[in-house]
Amino acid sequence: MGQIEQRIQELKKELNAVIVAHNYQRPEVQDIADFVGDSLELSRKCTEVDAEVIVFCGVHFMAESAAILNPQKTVLLSVGDAGCPMADMITGEQLMEWKAKYPDATVVCYINSTAEVKAESDYCCTSANAVKLVESIPANEILFVPDQNLGHYVSTKVNKKIILYPGCCPPHVRLTQEHVKLARSNYPTAEVVVHPECIPEVVVMADMVLSTSQMLRHVKESQSDVFLIGTEQELLYRMRYENPSKRFYVLTPGLICPNMKKTTLANVVKTMELKRNVVTVSEDTRIKAKQALDRMLAVV
Repeated sequence: MGQIEQRIQELKKELNAVIVAHNYQRPEVQDIADFVGDSLELSRKCTEVDAEVIVFCGVHFMAESAAILNPQKTVLLSVGDAGCPMADMITGEQLMEWKAKYPDATVVCYINSTAEVKAESDYCCTSANAVKLVESIPANEILFVPDQNLGHYVSTKVNKKIILYPGCCPPHVRLTQEHVKLARSNYPTAEVVVHPECIPEVVVMADMVLSTSQMLRHVKESQSDVFLIGTEQELLYRMRYENPSKRFYVLTPGLICPNMKKTTLANVVKTMELKRNVVTVSEDTRIKAKQALDRMLAVV
């Protein structure tokens, strides 16, 4: 264990802290985390920990969700300005305007959204449970925000009217049909696995469409030994670690989330030492947003 990793362990004891990291974090950050997962797994895990402090190695909306679900704990975001362009594509005010246009629609927001958007939503979902959650809703008209690609994917799986808000994940929408064709020509026996945040034209070309946690489980269980992966490239670090006899390739270079890459071991140490980047949510917003998150967590 290096000096910086040792210092992180000391700080964890001093603060009674737990470190959670998203699957898209740098390898060395994943390695020092107590738990690594996708948005749904991290949301669940944060409600189960006994620690007084949650150090969140991810982006702002994720740390906000942890703060909403754990008001009695201190939530520190590893890097204060690690945001999410998709989450910033809709505000609470904009959602209220859309709700006024579609007064009969039930609002489902992707977890990649701000606390104020969650507070204006009826349900929250992740890519892992979006289809199941929308299926479980009694209403037949759904306003889905902010990711139009995940919403479109859900619309192909349920018999409901899905109204799509025009938001997206910039790294995922970089992946094109041409990228998939080229990768397949280079690895003709590979299984193509993509995230539902990809554009519909890419999704229909894939063998499997899965969230990051579902991808990790699938590649372990699959009989294939070569995979072409369509999501943020850092997920392949964990795939290779957990499946050393299998080969993994990103569908195209450059599927990178710059905000996820802002976190380094050095700024994790600094954040813990200074107890900086405390993420808070006003109580009124927290109570409303928690209702949407609780409904998400209820769908297994």
